Amino acid sequence: MASISGKSAWAGASILFTTAMLLVVGIFDVIQGLVALFRDDVFVVGSSGLVLTTDWTTWGWALIAWGAVMILAAASLYAGGGFGRWFSILAVAVNMIAQFAFFPAYPLWSLLVIGASLVILWALTLGWSESMGSSAPR
Repeated sequence: MASISGKSAWAGASILFTTAMLLVVGIFDVIQGLVALFRDDVFVVGSSGLVLTTDWTTWGWALIAWGAVMILAAASLYAGGGFGRWFSILAVAVNMIAQFAFFPAYPLWSLLVIGASLVILWALTLGWSESMGSSAPR
């Protein structure tokens, strides 16, 4: 039976953690979208108080669609390769901008998603070379 080195085990765990976090954030986006569609009375401000002035239905569908993109990013990252990593970085960055736009409506939820997105970005950028065992300079 072949043994797994410490670095390769760490790399696998790091990729799995990052993939799981991407999946969770994507699911959070879908939940936000569903709430915007069906229970818009739970938000702190009306749709006119958002950074992007639109109705809750449009915002809900946009969040559901972006949640699906985040879930695809998680699948792409799990599949491996550089494309999955860069696609995930782009998806998380756009998601953070969208959460800042959504912030007035539900600040606590947005902060939770922004915090999780920061952890994902760290894992995909700064933490990536450490988890992959790269000796490239930072």
